[in-house]
Amino acid sequence: MKVIRGVNALYLDCPPWHRVDKALRAVGHLTGRPDCHIIHVMSNFYSQADGYLSRWLTPLLRETCAQHPVVVLTGARQVGKTTLLRHAEPFASWRYHSLDLFDVRAQAQEAPASLWADHREVILDEVQHVPEVLSAVKQAVDEDRSRRFILSGSANLSLLSRVSESLAGRAVYLVLHPMTLGELHGNLPGGLLGNALAGRLPAEGQAAQDAPDLVPALLRGFMPALLPLSTRLAVTQWWQGYVATYLERDLRQLSQIENLLDFRRLMELAALRSGQILNQSELARDAAISQATAHRYLDLLEASHLFERLPAYTASRTSRLVKSPKAAWSDPGLAVFLSGYYDEQSLRQADRFGCYVELLIYHHARVLAGLLVPPARLYYWRTRSGVEVDFVVEHGRNVLAMEVKSAERVGYGDGSGLRRFLADHPRATGGLLLYGGTEVRRLGDRVVAVPWSLLTG
Repeated sequence: MKVIRGVNALYLDCPPWHRVDKALRAVGHLTGRPDCHIIHVMSNFYSQADGYLSRWLTPLLRETCAQHPVVVLTGARQVGKTTLLRHAEPFASWRYHSLDLFDVRAQAQEAPASLWADHREVILDEVQHVPEVLSAVKQAVDEDRSRRFILSGSANLSLLSRVSESLAGRAVYLVLHPMTLGELHGNLPGGLLGNALAGRLPAEGQAAQDAPDLVPALLRGFMPALLPLSTRLAVTQWWQGYVATYLERDLRQLSQIENLLDFRRLMELAALRSGQILNQSELARDAAISQATAHRYLDLLEASHLFERLPAYTASRTSRLVKSPKAAWSDPGLAVFLSGYYDEQSLRQADRFGCYVELLIYHHARVLAGLLVPPARLYYWRTRSGVEVDFVVEHGRNVLAMEVKSAERVGYGDGSGLRRFLADHPRATGGLLLYGGTEVRRLGDRVVAVPWSLLTG
């Protein structure tokens, strides 16, 4: 470990983030400043072994590519798709082309087969720029099913329609989401979600030494490019540029938007509704646009993997359930930024703070759900009388209910919504109450309070 500079906040050059606790103790000993804290780890989300901090999706991507000729890897801009494909094995040795380059784009249009001549394993990145290349990919895999292609790029309506038309029966789709806390710490994905879906709820006991503070993570967000940034100002500026680039570049590739200010205003209003039931008419009214326009804008945000409408769970008693979706964002940091919270004090005091914590847990549950085959589906559950559960995870015939609390202590009453859900859905495997404490505690038959650190990694 090497100290780059130090006052109260230090830059450290050390292998990955799960070693930071040891590094920090060493720095305190060396400098005589035990109260120092780390702003940034100079490893820049790279591991000691090969310079790359592994993503949880990599094993599934590797296995999928071994079995299928074409894999389509999509996700929001800046989630790390290119970095994964250029660093993770075996993809680092595949023939790589970025269609973001005009010269390569021209080659893809005029002589696409030359891009993979003499290569059997090929990555075509930013493929949405030349969707015509998909016909040549189809011909290549039809002639030789042993060929392997990864088509990568930000989600795009024209791309997805072309893929479904040209590569029907040949392509498998995977989504790379923003990073998780576990990936940042260099940890493997935990088994909490899969075990709970199978009915194996954790036993009571001490599960963590310290309750993690989620505020810094909520303010920063989970895009890999944010990790080297060492100041709150730099993070805010990065998100500002991210939104501007999306509006001025990515959005125009998806659709013609007459008024970008209206679109930006809708994004901000939708962010303020994070974790809440989405009333589209009310959203349109507040944004001063028509309901049809609001619906179209939300569709574009979903196509870009920036926003999701979480559907209601309607397995039974549908007449009693609220069916409007809830608003969710792909990166909690984006929702916090769009909501106008740029510092810890304002975020901690926010009326909607619990909603942003819920959004962070949703992000991690969604990533873990995507590692299952087929991916598990996420919902929320609420009756018209107001009884609710934040998330319902469904995988095949298995159903798991999850509630999120931002408090460090919970009691029996906090599990009432979960118990009601289990009473109405007796076949469900159980209920998890995820909270900011350190102990696993039983709150009833098949209801367990669990520190959220067991889910986030």
